[in-house]
Amino acid sequence: MVVLSTCCAKAAAFRAVILGAPASGKGTVSSRIIKDFKVAHISSGDKLRLNIAQETELGKNVKKYLDSGSLVPDNVMISLISKEIEKVGNQNWLLDGFPRTVEQAEKLQKIHAVNLVLNLKVPFSIILERVKSRWVHLPSGRVYNIGFNDPKIQGKDDVTGEPLSQRLDDRADVVEKRLEHYKQLTEPVIEYYKKIGLLHDFSGNTTDSMWPDIKECISQFIKT
Repeated sequence: MVVLSTCCAKAAAFRAVILGAPASGKGTVSSRIIKDFKVAHISSGDKLRLNIAQETELGKNVKKYLDSGSLVPDNVMISLISKEIEKVGNQNWLLDGFPRTVEQAEKLQKIHAVNLVLNLKVPFSIILERVKSRWVHLPSGRVYNIGFNDPKIQGKDDVTGEPLSQRLDDRADVVEKRLEHYKQLTEPVIEYYKKIGLLHDFSGNTTDSMWPDIKECISQFIKT
């Protein structure tokens, strides 16, 4: 059963954030939104890695924190995301991986106000089962799920025929820790967006079960 909170009336623009635990299907949902609604996708993780790889001033600053095992400060993250939002101009956009703290959410709302927050709610028990059956072709990043999206030949990538692997961070004990960390870190952000009336929950065991209601909600902002 997919539970959808009432989505707001059609807005002038689509300024959205997507929230979801690791392996909740956030990446798949984001890719569908990008494809169906032609929005700009701003992934904080991708942008951080790009800046580090290009050795920009921001990238060097971020690397310094990461190398020391510290969290990237809120003001640095806000600066990064603000610049990326400014780059897309008047285009509709979707933020993925940001904000991670209430302070980030509050600052974002002041400078680039969000008008929709999509919160994917998948039971942790389902996520744990999902990652145990997930296999990856590491060179390309292609992902397979046994029993759902099986490779044509067991243990082999469909395109290259090369062997599939399981990521170290897909081990059950690692995933459990990541899920607990996510809950502790993100719960206050969820509560913040709920209080200001922007949060919309989508509950289900699969992306396919949640997608029709997510699509309907976004359609109130963007007419395709």
